[in-house]
Amino acid sequence: MGDFIKTQNSFADGEVAPEFFARDNTNGLSKLENMDVLAGGGLSRRRGLKSVASLSDNARLIDFSVSETENYLLVLINQHILIYFDGQRIKDLISPWSFNDLAKLQYAQRFGTMIFVHPDFQPYTLKKVGNDFELSKFDFARNDSDMTVNIPFMRFDDTEDIKITVTASDSGNNFATFTTNVDYWTPDDKDGRFLLLGKQWLISEYISAKVVKAYVNGTYTVPAEPVSDWREAAFSKRRGWPCSITFHQDRLVFGGSRSWPSGVWLSQVGRHNNFNVGTGLDDEAIFITLLSQQRQQICTVVSSDNLQILTSAGEWAISSKPLTPSVVDIKQHTSVGSVATRYLPPQKIEGATVFISGSKKDIRELSLDQLGENYNATDLCGLSKHLMQNPIDLAYNDKTRQLFVVMESGDMAVLNQNSALGISAWATYKTQGNFQSVAVSSGDTYVVVLREGKYSLEKFSDDVLIDADKYGFSYTASALPLRASGHNANKIKVRKISARVLNTKSLFINGARADFPNEIFADDTNGYSGDVSINLLGCQRNCITAPWTISSSEQLPTTVLSITMYGYYLV
Repeated sequence: MGDFIKTQNSFADGEVAPEFFARDNTNGLSKLENMDVLAGGGLSRRRGLKSVASLSDNARLIDFSVSETENYLLVLINQHILIYFDGQRIKDLISPWSFNDLAKLQYAQRFGTMIFVHPDFQPYTLKKVGNDFELSKFDFARNDSDMTVNIPFMRFDDTEDIKITVTASDSGNNFATFTTNVDYWTPDDKDGRFLLLGKQWLISEYISAKVVKAYVNGTYTVPAEPVSDWREAAFSKRRGWPCSITFHQDRLVFGGSRSWPSGVWLSQVGRHNNFNVGTGLDDEAIFITLLSQQRQQICTVVSSDNLQILTSAGEWAISSKPLTPSVVDIKQHTSVGSVATRYLPPQKIEGATVFISGSKKDIRELSLDQLGENYNATDLCGLSKHLMQNPIDLAYNDKTRQLFVVMESGDMAVLNQNSALGISAWATYKTQGNFQSVAVSSGDTYVVVLREGKYSLEKFSDDVLIDADKYGFSYTASALPLRASGHNANKIKVRKISARVLNTKSLFINGARADFPNEIFADDTNGYSGDVSINLLGCQRNCITAPWTISSSEQLPTTVLSITMYGYYLV
């Protein structure tokens, strides 16, 4: 049996899965709960949660920052948008979305305007107007000459063999009757727009599955034969609406719809509600369909150095600069795939796009290679996949360098990352309740929490040590099984465990309170900085379990810089 002294002065890998316990080069832990890994590699008890407001229902949080001094938080509940500023609710807007609809609601912001899209709803626009806010339906640009609408038009696959017979209508000279050769029309076609005979028509009345009435702003000539060359609006009540949205190179981008899941529509430059492709001039609108051997359902679109298109089957990018109808350099770079059943907003972290994979078992970092030509999708939780348990929301705080991922279970996985310092550490946050949603606004991390059957809006704060004014929480950090001299130890005896702490008032090591100098709190209200220890002479440890665990349920600050074990081992 040999002596050993083993010091761990970096916990940069955070909590790692059991399959990595036998690796010599892992600066990790077998358990890390309610603690953060600091930039220097040490551990610190997480911040407490400060109450902001009580909520009547479950909610989804969205940041709406207009400027450096105007940072609003949107709290979306069932058919309402609550707008908060500096912790105070300043507006309650009626919205069309139930809480169940919010899972697929996507959004994009430009200055004081945010546009929301959902596959089952016409897009809506939230605008800050003076000191007030307005929510209204997104309108496509109209042409003053004939009042036609600059919405994109498509020929859908299920209309290939359908012909329309146009006849005059007794409703007036601007009306016509459209009769199809097979059943086609539905009540949802009312108010839908169609292109045929070189004109734009509005369906004014549904008669039957084969007959509707349509209106055109102008005159028309009744054709002698049924019309087979016609188009319908890409977005409508029948066909669905855009699924995803972003702004890129001063164009508004829609990605996918219910009836055309692989389509990408880009507006005219600087005219974000005009999708008229015109004659293909450089500033006119663009339409693209992703073509590959796999079915591509667009999950979201992201504006970065390039226009990134994340689908259920892989990651695409359009690298054209500038992006024009005649120059569209598009290709699929990776084949990870994203979640299609709900919107999990990709986050920008250190220049990369971070997204949750379609399997919901890992989080990927989409970034260009050193040549700036191809994207790689690096796994950010390769050592900690066991923490990914059906994510439902995420947000990144660039001030604290933390990625917060809310799980369906109500726990939250938190990544402390600093690539320059080699920190990529996952931990679990728990509270007396369940986390429901997360967002970052003006450097503050806000969460919706369900406690005792009631929902509340809270934010993490350096100024509090408990949650929501009355809920305490414990923390735990457990070591990896001991390896000595590159070998798995068979038996160990730990004589002493020492911890180097910073501004710490309470610490339990293996269940026993650590020995602090008697005088530490006499003049130092912040806590003790230095070495504390416990003696464990004769303590036999099973080498499969953690040789040490630090923890406390006392609501006091704790920072641990390193842990040292002294003892004997047998291989």
